[in-house]
Amino acid sequence: MTYGDAVLFGAVQGLTEFLPVSSSGHIVLLEKLLHVNVEGNTAFVLMLHVGTLLAVLYAMRREVRWLIQHPKARETWMIVVALLPTAVIGALFEEWFDDLFESGATIGLEFLLTGVILWWMDAVEAGKKNEKTMTVADSLWIGALQGAAILPALSRSGLTIAGGLWRGLNREAATRFSFLLSIPAILGGVLVKLDDLVEAHHSAALSSGPMMAGMLAALVTGYLSVRWTKSLVSRARMRWFAVYTFALSAWILFDQLVQHRFFPPLA
Repeated sequence: MTYGDAVLFGAVQGLTEFLPVSSSGHIVLLEKLLHVNVEGNTAFVLMLHVGTLLAVLYAMRREVRWLIQHPKARETWMIVVALLPTAVIGALFEEWFDDLFESGATIGLEFLLTGVILWWMDAVEAGKKNEKTMTVADSLWIGALQGAAILPALSRSGLTIAGGLWRGLNREAATRFSFLLSIPAILGGVLVKLDDLVEAHHSAALSSGPMMAGMLAALVTGYLSVRWTKSLVSRARMRWFAVYTFALSAWILFDQLVQHRFFPPLA
């Protein structure tokens, strides 16, 4: 992998991990367009996850510090509760998700659904709940949506923020809860990739220059995307991203159904 490839994939991973347009969908798209198998490079994927994890930890450092200092607080337990459906969905459908990720066959439809959700987010009237007043049902619902977002082109941040708004959270609380919930989710991905790396005896690959460059690109762009998304959600400015994902969906579906170039046809 060249430095250019590494920085490109790292920047795309960081930006789209927290902007509501689906990082995994964009990685699949880049793989298909550039004919590069990034997901097969366990060490590189691990470094990208580390970069985005460091980005959100730094961007949310005050909130994370508060949660660590108050492990018995309701806000902390709401995050723990939300992780339960995420873990169950991931465990039950892991193989199916992996197959969809590898083929990219459904990402056109998933980008379309992401766009519909983003369009709705600007139209919905936000509620008054926050992390202190949200219920266990609210938390479970948001966690289930995070689990569903394992599908390649469903945006994790988009679905979880929309889930919070659907359950009556205000815009700031929905966004904050989504990003805090992403931390253990990304950490889990890092641990899984690390375990795979150890099993494959490729740990020395972590020191390579392009991988470090990709990680740094993911870290910088990830931090910027967290800040940007928080601002845009609070001002109800998601429809620009909806238009973008609609355009991506139209292009991919046209390619699948008419030209059959980069993607396999839908079954």
